[in-house]
Amino acid sequence: MMLGIEAVEPTHAEGQVDWQDCALVETIAGKVSGAPLLKGTRMPAQTIIDNIDAGMTPSEVAETWQLDLATVIAIHAFAETYRARAAR
Repeated sequence: MMLGIEAVEPTHAEGQVDWQDCALVETIAGKVSGAPLLKGTRMPAQTIIDNIDAGMTPSEVAETWQLDLATVIAIHAFAETYRARAAR
């Protein structure tokens, strides 16, 4: 079910997260151009964050892409922690 909120595509490098230490994310050469993906999916982790940054709630993201809400929340928490550390 769509919630009347348009999903956004990443438009810039600002706010990008280094996903290599996130246990929920994998990068496989040749799969979605090598983008960091939620393990076992074709969903780029950064797409989740870009949409939350654009105003979607974790619940809306989970429902829009049929993802586990706990996973979306964990990805968001990882990104926020990463950004906080990077800002220091």
